[in-house]
Parts: sequence; structure tokens; C-alpha cells
Amino acid sequence: MKITSVLVLLMLFMLSCTKPPTDAENKAFIKGVYGNPGTLLKAGYRFDSLGMNAVFVRSISLKPEFYKTAKEQGVKVFVEFPTLNGKEYLQENPEAWPINEKGEQSPPADWFMGICPTHEGFKNYRKKQLLAILDNYAVDGVFLDYVHWHAQFETTEPILPETCFCNRCTSMFSEEIQEKIPGENISQKASWILTNHDAEWRKWRVGILNGWIEDMGSILKENQPEAKLGVFYCSWYPTDYDSALYRNLGIDPAAIAERADVLSPMLFHHMKGRPTTWVGEYVEWLGKTTQTNQSGNVLIWPIVQAHNNPGIISPEEFRQVMIEGSKPPSTGIMMFSDQSLVSELEKMEVMKELYKKEIK
Repeated sequence: MKITSVLVLLMLFMLSCTKPPTDAENKAFIKGVYGNPGTLLKAGYRFDSLGMNAVFVRSISLKPEFYKTAKEQGVKVFVEFPTLNGKEYLQENPEAWPINEKGEQSPPADWFMGICPTHEGFKNYRKKQLLAILDNYAVDGVFLDYVHWHAQFETTEPILPETCFCNRCTSMFSEEIQEKIPGENISQKASWILTNHDAEWRKWRVGILNGWIEDMGSILKENQPEAKLGVFYCSWYPTDYDSALYRNLGIDPAAIAERADVLSPMLFHHMKGRPTTWVGEYVEWLGKTTQTNQSGNVLIWPIVQAHNNPGIISPEEFRQVMIEGSKPPSTGIMMFSDQSLVSELEKMEVMKELYKKEIK
């Protein structure tokens, strides 16, 4: 009898510790920091004392001690997943290198090196990595990052190569259009595609990325059904840079909204050479584009810039982008990055004030 009583009490204790969040907790405005938020802990801060209720941590920075501390301090743990960042994988798997319209390996785009998203070996590699995270941590969500074809947009001068024209991609596209692609080499095949089937080519590329989101989302939901699937993406308007969002990057925000729980536009105003008001304007536009609102199916949680690159972002400028990014239909916000707060305490105070008082 004594053993039975102990077991019952133990079960009740475990249930009390794992009770589901209340409606109020689920609907709370998300207030977070992106990057390696453990930097704040090392500097002597507590997440809850800063008004935060969420952390968005890079997968390489997700460690048991950090996770335990974050949960003890009552914050949600969302994990960034570097989906199509292929730099490390390419070192041992050059056959996954994105190929340009000249038939050459597309060079790194500044610091970023993408990958051919049709390479099955790489997709399996990422699937195993995602499963490993979910096996070890009960996360509140996974945010897919770098969900775009090889390019660089985190700059005032974007790098927008045409990719990928490897034999694997052109063979798959040939099946898609049910037509043999003429040409004796990759360059000739690429020229024929861009001349005769440009629209179909762009649509096919978008579909490849949507497939990645669906596949990663299925893994997440099968293992942790309550966790949210988020997607970080380039916050350009459809006509910017000759429609590069769709044409080069392969991104359709409305299509992503149909597959993800959360959209997180990367509203890095300094990197993109935009005024602070652009942040709020883009959030409003995105809400209309995805036909969402605060009770809609897809959530909008922007990420805004505090990081001094390029140029210097003043504490007041940081305040303004935080306020702009929190306007409806946004139901959450995060800032980049933790290091900016630790190195500039005025920005830390701005975030703390907003998170504790103004942003609800």
C-alpha cells in the first residue's frame, strides 16, 4: 500500500509539472531575443527580469544547461534551424554545390554559402539533425532559417545568382514540364530553360522550397505536435530588386503562410537601407497579404535589428523598430542580437522597458 501511495503521489507531481499552458499563456505577446541568449545569462541577467517570455536560440547554442535555466525562468524555447546553409556539408559533399547558368559552381555570396536544395543526401542530413534536437529537447517551436536558393540579401547590395542548374535539378524540371531539355552542356540547357520556360522554372523552384517546409514541418509535428513551426525569411516586397524574392530566392510568403504556424520576416532595416517606419509598414502589408490578423491561422513575429552593421543603430532607433515591429497584426517580436544588448546597455534598458511596460 505504501508503495502504491508513493507511486500515485509521484504521478500527480509529474502531471502538475507538465500541465498544458493556459489560454492566456498561449495568447501572450511573444517577447524574445534571437541568437545565443545564453550570453545574457553569462552576463548575470535573468530572462524573466528583462521582461522576456521567449528565447530564439541557434541550434548550435542549444545546450542542456541553457535549456534547463530558460525553462526554470519561465520562458519559451524556440530553436533556429539553419535549413539550407550548406557551407559545412559542401566540404565533404561537393556534388551538392549549387550550379549557376554558366555551368560553374556558384561562389559564396559574401559570408553565406547555400546548397542545392534537391540533393537528397543533404535533406536526409538535415532531417537527422532535426530529429536529434527533438529527441533531446521538448521545444516550443522550431524556426527554419535560410529557406532560400543560394543568394545573399542581408546587405544593401544583394547578391542574386541564378541557381541551380545541376544535372539533378534540370532532370527534375524536365519531368515537371514533361519535355526534354535540349543542350549539350549545362550552360546551353540553362539558356533554353530561361528563354522558353522561365515562369515554370521559377514556380518549380518555389515548390522545392515549399517541399522542404512541409517535410521539416511533418517531422516536427509527428514528434512534438504542440510545437510551432516558424520560418525566418527575407522581408522584401514582391517587386523589389526585379522581383528577386520570388525569382531568385524562391520565396512566396503567402505559400509559406499556408505551411507554417509563424512567419518571421527579417526586418533588418539598416542592412536593407530602410527607414524605421518601413518595419511597421511591412508588418501591415504582410498581414494583408496572408489575410491574417490577431486571431488568424498564421502568426507574425518579426525579428528586428539592434546589431550595428552596417553603421550604428542608436538606442532610440532600436526603440522605434521594436515599436514598429510590434504593431498589429504582429503578435510577437524578437531582436537581433543578444550581443548587441550586452555590449550596449542602453539598448538593454530600451528592450527591458518595452517588454515590461509598453509591449503586451
